Order: sequence, then C-alpha cells, then structure tokens
Amino acid sequence: MVENYIVCNCKQVSYNDIAEALHNHTKFDDVLSTFKNIQEVTNCSTGCGGCHQKVLDIISEIMSGANA
Repeated sequence: MVENYIVCNCKQVSYNDIAEALHNHTKFDDVLSTFKNIQEVTNCSTGCGGCHQKVLDIISEIMSGANA
C-alpha cells in the first residue's frame, strides 16, 4: 500500500483521492483522457498546474499495477 500524501497543494488532493477516482473510472482509453476525468472528479491540477506530471505519473503507476 502506498502512503497517502498531498499531490495537489492548491486543491488539497491526495494520492488516495486520485486512486479512488481512478478506481471509480470505468473506461481506460489512455493516460491523458483518464487524467482529464480524474481532473474533473478531484479538481487536481486546475490551480497552478505544478502537480500535472505527478498526477500523470500516479495514474500511469496505478493503471500499470506498479503500486500493487
């Protein structure tokens, strides 16, 4: 289990918030389209955008099963 931490400081979105939104997402086309859905659900990376790459990395990690 990955330790929970804040990924998006502007919107106070945690790793677990992203993971939960991702697990509730039913369609996985690619990382970028999934990112847009996760962004809509959590509002991550809608402030300064500094966490954009971190969020993409987390989505890729979870989708690939690397955090299992």
